[in-house]
Amino acid sequence: MFGYVTVNKPEMKVKDYERYRSFYCGLCSRLKRQYGRVAQSTLTFDMTFLAILLTSLYEPKSRKGMERCIVHPIKQHQVMDNEVLAYCADMNVLLAYHNLMDDWIDQRKVDRFLLAQALKPQYEKVEANYERQAKAVKRYIKQLHSCEKRKERDLDKAAGYTGTMLGEIFVWKEDVWAQYVRKLGFYLGKYIYLLDAFEDQEQDKTKHLYNPWLLQKEDNRTKEYCHMVLRSIMIEATKAFEFLPCIQYVDILRNTLYSGIWCQYMRVIQREKRKEDER
Repeated sequence: MFGYVTVNKPEMKVKDYERYRSFYCGLCSRLKRQYGRVAQSTLTFDMTFLAILLTSLYEPKSRKGMERCIVHPIKQHQVMDNEVLAYCADMNVLLAYHNLMDDWIDQRKVDRFLLAQALKPQYEKVEANYERQAKAVKRYIKQLHSCEKRKERDLDKAAGYTGTMLGEIFVWKEDVWAQYVRKLGFYLGKYIYLLDAFEDQEQDKTKHLYNPWLLQKEDNRTKEYCHMVLRSIMIEATKAFEFLPCIQYVDILRNTLYSGIWCQYMRVIQREKRKEDER
C-alpha cells in the first residue's frame, strides 16, 4: 500500500535531487546495516520522506559519506546518515512486516508470507523498542480488518485508520511539534489509503476483496470525485506542514507535498485511462 509519497524529479534542482537520493540511499544502507538484506528490500519512498522531514525539523548531527552498493557497484554515491535515519529504518521494518502479513491474510500470497517470516526477528526487535508505534500499528490492523468485515462505506472512516497509524509513526519525539507532525502523518495516511484503494478497484472487484470505492454510488467513483477528496485531504496535510519550522531541505519537502504526490495520482489515472482505451 505504501510508496506514494515521493518527489516530482523533473521539477527539482539537480542539487536537491542529489540530496534526496542521499537520504534514500542512506535509509537503504541503514536497513542493511541494522536488519540485513531482507529488510533492505522493503525500502519505501514514504519513510525516505519522513527521514527528510524529521532531519529538517530537528537538525540532528549528520554524516555524509560515499558508498557503493549492488545497484551502483562501480560508481560511488552520496549517503546521508544520522539518528533520524536509524528511526526511519526501524519504522520501515515495522510497517513492512505488517504490510506483508496483511497481503498474506487477505490474498494468501505465499511469497509475502515467507518474506514476512524472514523479517519477523527484526520486527520483534523494533516492536520491543517502540511500544507506542507498535501498538498503533497492531490497533490499525485490528480496526482495518473490522472495517473490511462490516464493509464500511464511509471513505473518511475507512481511511482514518491508516491516517491515525501513520500519524503515530511520524512522531519521533513527543514535543511541541508533535501535534503538527502527527496531523501531517494522519492526512498523508488517508491520502495513501484512498489512492491505493482507488488504484486497486478492478483487482479487488475481481478477487471479491473489500474496497470502499466499490461501495460508493457510481457518481462518487469517478476520477473527478477522487481528485476532490484527495485534494481536500492534502490541503489539511500541507496546512500542518507549514506550521513546522523546516528550513533545510524545505524545497524537497514542498516538492513532495505539493507536486510529487500528484504525480503518483496522475500515474494511477493514466493507467486507468489506458485500460479503458484497451477495452
